[in-house]
Amino acid sequence: MTQKSGVPLFVRWKLVSSIILLTLSTGLGVYFYGPNAEQSATTDWVTARVSRGAIEETTTALGMLQPLNTVDVGTQVSGQLRKIHVALGDAVQEGDLLAEIDATLLAARVESDRAQLEGLQAQWDEKTAQYTLAKAQYTRQRQLLTAKTTSRESFQSAETAHKVALAQLNQLKAQMRQVQSTLRGDEANLGYTRIFAPMAGTVVAMPARQGQTLNANQQAPILLRIADLNTMTVWTQVSEADIGRLKPGMEAYFTTLGQPNQRHYGHLRQILPTPEIINNVILYDALFDVENSNGTLGIQMSAQVSFVHAFVKEALSIPVTALAMADKNKNSHPSKKYPQKNDNTNATVLVVHNDQVESRRITVGIKTRLQVQVISGLEEGEEVVIALRKPNAAPPSSRSPLSGGGRPSGGFRPHP
Repeated sequence: MTQKSGVPLFVRWKLVSSIILLTLSTGLGVYFYGPNAEQSATTDWVTARVSRGAIEETTTALGMLQPLNTVDVGTQVSGQLRKIHVALGDAVQEGDLLAEIDATLLAARVESDRAQLEGLQAQWDEKTAQYTLAKAQYTRQRQLLTAKTTSRESFQSAETAHKVALAQLNQLKAQMRQVQSTLRGDEANLGYTRIFAPMAGTVVAMPARQGQTLNANQQAPILLRIADLNTMTVWTQVSEADIGRLKPGMEAYFTTLGQPNQRHYGHLRQILPTPEIINNVILYDALFDVENSNGTLGIQMSAQVSFVHAFVKEALSIPVTALAMADKNKNSHPSKKYPQKNDNTNATVLVVHNDQVESRRITVGIKTRLQVQVISGLEEGEEVVIALRKPNAAPPSSRSPLSGGGRPSGGFRPHP
C-alpha cells in the first residue's frame, strides 16, 4: 500500500473516527445538559381546565335541630294524676284538654268557702238592719237635742250605738272580702286540676304517668312537653376563630345525614354572647330558623351547616393548587422575573398555551378550600398547571414546550 503522506492510513481513519465521536458526544451533551435539558425533563405535569359554574365561600360547622317554640306543661296543684287524654306524638290545638288531677280535696275546699261566705252574708244582712236602726235613732236624738227636748246623755248613747253598728258592718265586709278571696283561689286551684294545652303543637315528651301522685309544694311537676315542629331552629356551635365572620341576617343552609343532597335554607338570627368551652375550645352558639311544614326535620337531628359569605352563580374557577404550583415554580427558578402578589385579588398561574407553559397574571375573587374564582386573566377552557406527575421532577419553566404535544393523558379535569 502506497502512503501519500507521512501518516499511515489506519491512523488517519482512527483520527477521523475520534473526531466524529467527539462531535456526537459534544452534541448530545449540549442537548441533554444544555439549555434544553430543563425543557425535556420537566414537561410531565398535570393540568386542569378553567371551568364555569357556581362557587361560594362559606364557614362550616356542626349543628343540632331543636323546635323554635317549646313549652313544658306542668301542674300547680298536688294530687293523683287520674287521667291523661293524649299520647306521645299526638297533635294538639290550643285549649285541648290534656290531663286531669284528682279534684276531691279542692272541690271540698271550694264548697266550704262558699258555705262560709253564705254565713257571712246572713250576718251582713243582720248587721245592716242593726245599723239602719242605730242610724235612725241617732238622727232623731240629734234633732231632739237641737230642740232641747232630750238629754245630752241620750244623744251620746244613740251616737255611740250608731258608730258601733257601722264598725261591725265594716268588719263584716272585710271578712266577706277575705272569704271571697279564698274562694277565688280555691276555685282557681280546682280549675288547675284540668290541664289544657297552652299552644298548638305536638306532644314530644311525657315524663309523668297516669296514676302518679304529683307534689307541687316544692316545684311544679312536668306532665308533658309540647313543641311546634313547623319551624325548627338550628343550634350551631362555631369556633372563636370563625365567629367574627358571621353577621346576623347572612344566609345559611344545612344538610342532614338522612338527606345529604337536600339543602335547607335560612338566615342567621342570633349569636349567643356566652360561649361554651369544650376541651379548651371556645364555641359560640349561632342560631337560625328553617321551615318544616312537611315534617321531614326531627328534634336533635345532626346538621352540617354552611354560613354563606359570598356566592357567584356563573363564575370561572380553577383549583386552588394552581396558585400553589405557580408559587412553587417561582421559588424553583429565582432568576425568572415573576410579578409579586401585592394584595388578595392578584395571583400568578402557569398556563398551557400553544403547547408551551407560560406564567400569567390573573385577578381572583372568591376563594374556597378547593377552588378560586377567576375574575380576569383566563378564559373558559384554558389549561392551568396544578401538579407534577413526577413528584421529584423540577417544576416547568416559563415557555417550555410540551413533550409529545398536548396535555398528558390522565390529567385532572374538574367537572364544570
